[in-house]
Amino acid sequence: MSIQRDSGSPQRPGEAERKRVVTDLPLAEFRPRSQVVLPEHRVERARCPAIDAHAHLGRWLSGWAGRDGEWAIPDVATWLEEMDAYNVRAFVNLDGRWGAELDANLDRFDRAFPRRVATFCHVNWSALATPGHDLVKDLAASVRAGAAGLKVWKDLGLRVRDHRDELVLPDDPRLGDLWSAAGELGVPVWWHVADPVAFFQPVDGRNEYLELLTDRPDWSYASDAFPPFQRLIDAMETVVAAHPRTTFVGVHGGNYAENLGWVRRMLDTYPNLHIDIAARIAQLGRQARATRDLLLAHPDRVLFGADEIPPTGESYPIHFRFLETADECFPHSPEDPPPLGRWTISGLDLPDEVLAQVYAGNALGLLPHLEVRA
Repeated sequence: MSIQRDSGSPQRPGEAERKRVVTDLPLAEFRPRSQVVLPEHRVERARCPAIDAHAHLGRWLSGWAGRDGEWAIPDVATWLEEMDAYNVRAFVNLDGRWGAELDANLDRFDRAFPRRVATFCHVNWSALATPGHDLVKDLAASVRAGAAGLKVWKDLGLRVRDHRDELVLPDDPRLGDLWSAAGELGVPVWWHVADPVAFFQPVDGRNEYLELLTDRPDWSYASDAFPPFQRLIDAMETVVAAHPRTTFVGVHGGNYAENLGWVRRMLDTYPNLHIDIAARIAQLGRQARATRDLLLAHPDRVLFGADEIPPTGESYPIHFRFLETADECFPHSPEDPPPLGRWTISGLDLPDEVLAQVYAGNALGLLPHLEVRA
């Protein structure tokens, strides 16, 4: 039975105004509040000592926080005390770069606070514009200086060009010796291969990051100037498969948090691959059962990290709630609307023994010179 409204019937008081408001309301201002009543647990402190394995402590990305050229951490000693309150005891600093900048990071963090910070280097990809330049020598020099690992950013595959001004993809044969050298030098590779899949799709009404990409059009790679997402993720697999003696960490949920079936297959297939959860709890938390299954299947291959810029610790309680509780339907960001998706997430309720591995044990296995204190 269908019920039809008599178009000629008089409207109730206020009905016309309500219709006008709904019709004229910009979608960006539509922010419904859920009326579902659920348990809530604010977790201010990690259940066991943690290592933030994806931190930006240097100067490389300070411009993102509106402090171009300044250190992300003005007072390191005070900041470490503040992080102790969260039970986050050590950090992987991904901002080392190379040369003098690497040395400045090592002085400020690793040497001043030994066993609490592990600074990673980068390689200077612009050297590929000089035929014959040896990136392996550059990496070896950084490791001798004290770099604990190699950070590879998404510019490789999206921006880096060679001496012919041609784009260099991650599986370029010229880089094979570099990947091998990391294994021979005993340093792991933290690898950001590609941004979320939606960043490579048209910025239109079907893009789940429409608001973010409208605000940051420079984050969109939906043009022929860039390789497709799948080409980059395939290149990652090619490199990981070809270098079994090199340890890789696919950051941001294995670089494909939207497809945990793919991530699970990669972890099942390649024992030299690990992942972190940095900046992807929005994706992982909306598929909490699949994420929990993944972590329980590979509890020794997943690392905790936040990727906060600047690293204030503000996001830690949400991360702790996500990992430790069975809460459902809670915000993944304190911002309204959340920048990484207008949806809620659910917690993983991980067992204590898995939490201990994810929070610190797995990072210690890759970086044994770090230390956590109870």
